[in-house]
Amino acid sequence: MNPEAEYNNRARVPEHPAVMAGWQRDAAAWRESCPRAELGLAYGAGERERLDLFWPEGEASAVVVFIHGGYWMALGREWVSHCARGLNFHGVAVAVPSYDLAPGVTIGTIVAQMRAACAFLHRRHGKRLMVTGHSAGGQLAAMMLATQWRALDPALPADLVPAALPISGVFELEPLLPTSIGAALGITAEEARAASPRFLPKPGGVIHCVVGGDESPEYLRQTRDMAAAWGGTAEALPGLNHFTVIAPLADPGSALVGHAKRLACRQ
Repeated sequence: MNPEAEYNNRARVPEHPAVMAGWQRDAAAWRESCPRAELGLAYGAGERERLDLFWPEGEASAVVVFIHGGYWMALGREWVSHCARGLNFHGVAVAVPSYDLAPGVTIGTIVAQMRAACAFLHRRHGKRLMVTGHSAGGQLAAMMLATQWRALDPALPADLVPAALPISGVFELEPLLPTSIGAALGITAEEARAASPRFLPKPGGVIHCVVGGDESPEYLRQTRDMAAAWGGTAEALPGLNHFTVIAPLADPGSALVGHAKRLACRQ
């Protein structure tokens, strides 16, 4: 197994610049056309500790958090606003946070920031949250499901995040260590293990792990192993790679949006 070939998604998908340019175009369009969007809400003190909250027409039946990817080192909420579109059409509100980027901060700090964003949303709207996310955001979504919320704040419900839907997540970080990604992150083996939800105790709640059917064997394996470890389910979406796998989130009629809605509204 060649770790670099397995985990360097930009090298595996040469057409990724065009796909990501499409993200930017579609995200900007949804920020303009969403029925109601609250942009730049501060969940913390830092410049990137902000989230955008996209509301459906009428009252929201649930609130979902979508966390962007970029191997914890790139991108931001403005790249993926369109991932709220499908759920918005089904009456579900979607929050899209940014976070500080590694290696300027540790992955542990990013996990703490996403916990702060979830706590902020609960205090503001009083709802439990289904958390989803792409790539690094998939790892972060799983970490939210595993969080002991009352240890952070006794006023928070223990099941603040009762369900997670990680998409193309990295749930074991140690295989990244010998790659260019691991070198750029600058993480130690101990830090990688601590940030690997695959090895955390099985939490309460529900997890459904999704991956593109055309992704690397390691991404497919990690998805299966993560679901098995926590008693969840796994699904590979045929014909989709690491960059196209989030496209169904913008489509109200997609099976992925339907599954996300069921997880969000089961609380």
